[in-house]
Amino acid sequence: MEETLTITDNRTNRTYTIPFFKGCIRTADLRQIRKDAEDFGVMGYDPAFMNTASCQSSITYIDGDKGILRYRGYPIEELAESCNYLEVAHLLLRGELPDEQQLRSWTQEVMTHAFLHENVKKFMDGFHYDAHPMGILISTVAALSTFYPDARNIHDPEVRKMQMRRLLGKIPTLAAYAYRHHLGRPYVYPDPDLGFTENFLTMLWKQRGKECRIHPALSRALDVLFILHADHEQNCGTNAMRSVGSSHADPYVSTAAAAAALSGPLHGGANEEVLRMLDEIGSKANIPAYIEGTKSGQRRLMGFGHRVYKNYDPRARIIKKIAEDVFEVTGVNPKLEIALELERIALEDEYFVKRRLYPNVDFYSGIIYQAMGFSPEMFTVLFAIPRVAGWLAQWAEMLEDPEQKIARPRQIYTGEWLRHVEAAGREAGQART
Repeated sequence: MEETLTITDNRTNRTYTIPFFKGCIRTADLRQIRKDAEDFGVMGYDPAFMNTASCQSSITYIDGDKGILRYRGYPIEELAESCNYLEVAHLLLRGELPDEQQLRSWTQEVMTHAFLHENVKKFMDGFHYDAHPMGILISTVAALSTFYPDARNIHDPEVRKMQMRRLLGKIPTLAAYAYRHHLGRPYVYPDPDLGFTENFLTMLWKQRGKECRIHPALSRALDVLFILHADHEQNCGTNAMRSVGSSHADPYVSTAAAAAALSGPLHGGANEEVLRMLDEIGSKANIPAYIEGTKSGQRRLMGFGHRVYKNYDPRARIIKKIAEDVFEVTGVNPKLEIALELERIALEDEYFVKRRLYPNVDFYSGIIYQAMGFSPEMFTVLFAIPRVAGWLAQWAEMLEDPEQKIARPRQIYTGEWLRHVEAAGREAGQART
């Protein structure tokens, strides 16, 4: 069977044969479809890239209808069950899970870079005391570009690897410092002898002169949450990373751009919106009324539905199990009972079932973060820390793809076609205000 698509242009009655490429068509092939010689040719119009593949990638696979998420072919359920975050970061960046020796070496390489230049602390001290931690993180990641000018040599594979290790190691330290600055507490230096998440939690909660022991259940829960958030295909933040990186910007400013995209409430801030919703509901008794308000369009049911998933988000199932381990240590978050009842009612309601609105990763993650002691301002930062691995993997893949060029989408111009400036009534040389 011939793998082609036949298109008839009813404007001209001409027929065109366009080859398929891995189940898609190259939209550049549509340019041959023209009314006449002066016609630019047909373009695809796709706001928000709802049906456009912008790249080829071997990193993450999602089947939203079946609720499947895989990193490099590994089901997310297996990775969350058997691996730690740095193993998964190795998988994303280097293509394979590390063996025991490789993991020891990789962990040491990353944790060695957990320390920050002392001038970075001075830079962070310049932020106002109530600056949002995500704003501090975005700005400081971008500032690292000036500390490591060698990062501009993006075509040197060894230089790229060095920047990846640096970013992976430094992002938790930057995040912890941003949070402690927000709280007005002194910074805590990293301890490379601790695990990735244990070190991060220690930098957050350690008090001067007191021993800080992180409960293993909390460290493991955060490790799993980091695994679940490490990559998620071509989302808004990843698209920003690839788009900025396509100009051959260094990985620090590219990561800052991706983090800026993540900071928006429609992307990384959704779990904070879930907590606000649960606060608004207040108790299980108010859930039916809230559900009816959602169905009538008066309210939004936060944490349900997803652009990609039309089934139960596989990450949500894992997080729901993690919550039990966390609450055994912290005590049950009162919002959990409301969330569980809300989920039960929504999944039995024909309105939500028909629309395939299932809980997503944000529905339970905010409750867990709050139970662990994080304020909502930190939630998006907690999302950014693990996503750096995915962003860097996508960035490196983009640079090595011979088909990738600087991102430059087309547009459909809708403005005035042609106008002329009239000199009448204007004095010579006078600027128009």
